[in-house]
This record gives sequence, C-alpha cells and structure tokens, in this order.
Amino acid sequence: MLGEECLDWDIATPGDAHKTARQLADTLGGHYVHMHAKASRVIVFVEDTGSPHTRKEICFDISPLIGKTIEDDLRQRDFTINAIAAPLDEVVRYLESNQAKPIRFRRGEGGEERLGGPLWSPSGRGDHQQEQVEEQRATIKALPTSTQPPSPLQDNEGTDSYIVGAPLAVALGVGMGTDFLGSWLIDPLNGLSDLQARRLKAVDDRVFRHDPLRMLRAVRLMMRYQLQLDPWTASLITRDAELLPEVAWERVHDELYAILGPEGAADRLRFLDEHSLFIIIFPEFVPARGMRQPNPHHWDVLTHSIETVGALEHIAKLVHSETIHTPGNVGVPLAGTLMGGGESGQDVATDIDLAEISSLLREAEQQGIFSFAGLTAPRMKMAALLHDIGKPVTYSCDEEGAIHFYNHPLAGVPLVEQVMRRLCASTQDRRLAQLVAAHHMRPGQLGHDGPVTLRAIRRYFVDLGPAGIYVALFSLADHLATLGPQPAANAWQRHLGVVRQLLTSYIRERDSILPPRLISPEELMRRLKLEPGPIVGQLLDLISEAQAEGKIHSKEEAVWFAEEHLPS
Repeated sequence: MLGEECLDWDIATPGDAHKTARQLADTLGGHYVHMHAKASRVIVFVEDTGSPHTRKEICFDISPLIGKTIEDDLRQRDFTINAIAAPLDEVVRYLESNQAKPIRFRRGEGGEERLGGPLWSPSGRGDHQQEQVEEQRATIKALPTSTQPPSPLQDNEGTDSYIVGAPLAVALGVGMGTDFLGSWLIDPLNGLSDLQARRLKAVDDRVFRHDPLRMLRAVRLMMRYQLQLDPWTASLITRDAELLPEVAWERVHDELYAILGPEGAADRLRFLDEHSLFIIIFPEFVPARGMRQPNPHHWDVLTHSIETVGALEHIAKLVHSETIHTPGNVGVPLAGTLMGGGESGQDVATDIDLAEISSLLREAEQQGIFSFAGLTAPRMKMAALLHDIGKPVTYSCDEEGAIHFYNHPLAGVPLVEQVMRRLCASTQDRRLAQLVAAHHMRPGQLGHDGPVTLRAIRRYFVDLGPAGIYVALFSLADHLATLGPQPAANAWQRHLGVVRQLLTSYIRERDSILPPRLISPEELMRRLKLEPGPIVGQLLDLISEAQAEGKIHSKEEAVWFAEEHLPS
C-alpha cells in the first residue's frame, strides 16, 4: 500500500514460541527478548542500503497460536486488516523467487559472506551456529526494495508457522497482490476488502474491552495508513472510552506520543475529544470545555489548548522554511489571514523578522542549543496542549462581566506535573511542560511597555536557559491560537520583534548577557557569613545583573557589591 519496507513481522506458531525464537536468534545472530509468558521477540540488525554506515532493526514477534487453528487466532485480533495471514514458507518462497540478486548474509566485521538461499533453514541450523560471532556485530544485508523474513519456521512436529497482520497487509499493497499466495491467503474476516477500501474495522464488538489501548491504536493506524474509521467501530470507541484507565499508563503514554508525533496532531486530538477519549486521558480539562475567554481570544479554553498544538506546527513550518513568505492560512480551523488589518508595510517587516528568526535558529542548531525536530516533538506538543491548564482553576468574572485568569501560569505548573506524572512522562518532558506553562506569557508581555531591556532578557534566560528558545517560539503559536481566524495587527508584529530580539541576544550575544559567574554560592556565604537561604540566590542574581551591565568585574567587587545589598 505504501511502497515501503516492513521492519516488524508477526509470526504465529503452534509450537514452542520461545524455543523457536531462540533458534532464530542464534541462527541469525540476533537478540532474543523474552516479552511475556508466551511470546518472544527476535531483533536482527539490517544494513540500511539507503544510508551507508547505518543500521536498522528487523523485529520478529513470535507467539503461539491462540485457539486450535490460525482462523481462531485471527478472530482474536484487533482489526480486520490485522487479521490476515499466510503460511510463512509461502511468503518466503515468493520473496526468494522475485529477488533481483542473492541475499548476502554477513557475519560480523571481516567475516565470511554466504550467498543465496533462505536467510534461515532448519536443515542448515548447525552450520550457521558454528559460524556465529558476537550477536551485536551480526547483520543481514537486505535488498533495497524489501525486507525478507526468515524461511519457514516449524515446530517440533513440523507444522508450518504463519505470518500475520500488518506486515502481510503492507506487502500485499506493495505489489504482491493476492495471486502470489493463491489459495494460501487466510482472511476469515474479509480484512483484504477493508484494506483495499482503506477502512479500519474492529473484528468484533468486544475488541476494546479485551484491551482498551486498542482505541488509541486505532487512531495511530488511521494516521499511519490514511484509513477511515468504520462507523460501527467508532461507536464502540465512544462506548468503551471509559475503560482506557484500566490500561497501564506507560502504554497510554507510548500510544499518545505516537499520535502526537507526525504533523496534524490537533486533528487527532479533536478526534479523541469527539470520541470521549480526550477527557478520559486529561480529566483536568473537563471544566475548560465552553469556558469563555476575554478578547482577543476566539475560542474557549479547551479548543484554544488543542488549536495551539496545530499553531505550533505552523510556526515550525514558518521558521524552518528556506524561503520566508508572509503567513497566510494557519490551517483548519486556524484559517484567518494573519497579516490583514495592519499598517502599510507591516507584511514586509514580518517577512524580515521571520527570515531573521529562521537564520538565528539555524545558528542555534549548529551550536547544539536548539533543534527544529525538537520544536514539534511529542513532548513539545504535550507542553503546548497543557500550557493553559491553570485557567479553569483561576477563572473569575468581575462585577462588570470581565473574565480573568489571574496567575494561571503558576497555577498550571502543579497541574502539568500531575498530568505528566500520570502519563509516566520522563523528568525532562515534565520539566519542559512546566517551563512552558509557567513562562509562556513572558515573551509576549516583554514588549508591552516599550523596548525590551537587556536586564529583562538576561533574567528570562537565567530562568529558562536554552529552553527559553522553545518557549519564545511557542509564545508565537499561542498568539496565533488566541486570534484563531481573526486578522493579526500591530500586536503580532511587536511580538515577532520581541522574539527576534530574545533569540539574537541569546544565540549571538550569550557571553555578554550571561557572563561566567564571578563567585560561587559557597564562597559568598563564607565571605559574608551567611546561612543557606533565599537571600543567597537573590544576591547572586544581583551580582550577575551588575556584572552583565559592566558595573563590577572581579570577585572582590562582587563581595563588596553583595555587602552593600544585604538586607538591614
């Protein structure tokens, strides 16, 4: 279907899956992984023919048949397109007969190469084991157009194993068709017709009750293979959404990050919300639905939070583009003309700012303090989604009907930590999300009262470090998601200018705004006979500001300066 190679193969066998997997790992020089009581995984290194000196991995998941027959097994799977199988020996025979050149099986560095024949054969098992060297050095050199599975795996009684599910479905779409297997194709649930119709359909009405994580997997499969969800299956997701917390949150985290990764994450978040899954994962957003916001906000708190993820992807495109054009449509429903309604010449100024920001970011990437990929990584999109999570708990409406969210950035920090811990996010991911929540308004506020001072820039990057680059860029996305389809005006241009100034100072003038510390906290406490406490940090901040402004230049001057600023 996609014309791409498959690196994950599911093999079902009526024999001892662990024994078969160990034999396969030994023979191919791969890694054996015991997954659980019944299934095992074999990981084999593959030379990437498209990228010299790099390797990929082929994963073979080997499990016993569920039920007495392969048809019984297929009816226990999740979606009909994953419930297609064929005897593994027939698949291998087809691949071998259509190879343009022999397979080279290489053992380690400088080892002997064996040409031709299947990658694995029970009859040749002993010879291959004698040739085996270190597992981590063994590779298979595969053809550019396909990744070959091993030869037929047989149990102790000689019963054939089967290749099952998605790898077979992809192979069928790449060009094998159904003729190559003839009567060998096993498709008891008409998965092939669903595959050809690009339709994702559950195998039965209990599929999500057996494993609720399959509801998130459905979203990932729809995204990955451009499938349409069967209406009946969609109704099952809505019905069973409340079962999702029964799944280990580590598994939810992995599926959610996979959903957020590719472009179009806001669409998938909306899908989760439409099918009752979003609130199950993020119950903190329950009061955010329909919660109005003051001008210039176009959407309620919940919609704004989701649309900010899409706006972040749009900003990433703008600043990563080689040729900067004045931003037009942000997307759907962010479809406003961003530069309409401004003063004459504003479009040109915007182009200049965006071009300069793009250039600065390329310098930052070369310095190792920023990456364009990191700007749209799942953890950054999670931070974007959660940035206003403090608004529902700080909502107020005064006597005149004006809506306020006083101190919502700080109020959101513990809620962000709560969500990210529940999702078993890493410490690094939790920290980034907290920084975005706590500081996302700072770049936009810096230019409100005139030119941005060097002291304000220094304090911003003292607090945030390199993460301040990401927060500054996110603040632009937040600005767009605030306006929605409304035209941008002077505030957008001013905001761009502030972000440009912040990035210029940190990326090109970092040594001057953040000079090396003149004195350590320990020495300052010893020299001034201070106990550990907040005053020490406050004095160090004052010293750093004075140093950046050129008022002091030595350790002794730092001590004298601190003495003058000790509280009386």
